[in-house]
Amino acid sequence: MENHDSRAAAIKVLLADDHQLFREGLKRILNMEEDIEVIGECGDGIQVLEFCNEEKPDIVLMDINMPVENGVEATEKLREMFPEVKVIILSIHDDESYVFETLRKGANGYLLKDMEAESLINAIRSVHEGYAFIHPKVTGKLIQQLRRMTYLNETGAMSEGHSAEAGVKFVAGENNPLTRREAEVLRLMAEGKSNKMIGEYLFISEKTVKNHVSSILQKMEVDDRTQAVINSIKYGWVTL
Repeated sequence: MENHDSRAAAIKVLLADDHQLFREGLKRILNMEEDIEVIGECGDGIQVLEFCNEEKPDIVLMDINMPVENGVEATEKLREMFPEVKVIILSIHDDESYVFETLRKGANGYLLKDMEAESLINAIRSVHEGYAFIHPKVTGKLIQQLRRMTYLNETGAMSEGHSAEAGVKFVAGENNPLTRREAEVLRLMAEGKSNKMIGEYLFISEKTVKNHVSSILQKMEVDDRTQAVINSIKYGWVTL
């Protein structure tokens, strides 16, 4: 476990992975960015907690499979002990069960290790700004999992009138505070589309999409896109 003085304006990142060569490569990539600095490295979940008790990283890039204490357990404890520290899971697993479990434990993002460096850097910046970020490859699987959770009844039978292959639809309700445009944006968020993709689909600027997303989060009293989508399904505003 190591650390050093950080640049004042940089996003402070802690790397948590039991493969030293992977950490070193990641460290070189991230430290090339003026607004990102790796301030420490850890090889297991216990070291992560110890480091965060002494230093306060903005973001922990956390592997799932680590010795002593895995990334899922460490994420849960981090959210309890240091709620201001954001966690991005960086894993080889694209199974939706891993994604759902880590998000449920408090992770702010879920990325795959084979993603491009530029996408990883953008994800770090997005999470630091308060957004959730999920790798596009696993977003579809997450939506499928949400479908099953929402429409399978207690006996495991699909609810009448809904198909697992149905598209994402928005349902108006008496307690729905969203405007028609915000509802459209939320529906597209539930499909896993990025702000850029939503803008292209609705023929509006990416900045306008960001404004709609901020308004949605504020009205729904949630901190990120993932919570907004999950709550909209729970409230019955979005059907999958």
